[in-house]
Amino acid sequence: MSVARITEISSTSNKSFEDAIQQGIDRATQTLRGVRSAWIKEQEVEIQNNQVAAYKVNMLITFVLDDGA
Repeated sequence: MSVARITEISSTSNKSFEDAIQQGIDRATQTLRGVRSAWIKEQEVEIQNNQVAAYKVNMLITFVLDDGA
């Protein structure tokens, strides 16, 4: 049996939503062990001078907890 935990993170990119997602996953896996999935909860863009300046995603990261042994 395994037990998982879910944590919410946000990530921003000036390139694309896909890049923001990848950056968030890359950073989460540096700190968390056993990352199994990510659910993209929200997406938004920052507008400056009538142009998209940044892409932001809020995502839920699921990771399996160590068994403590």
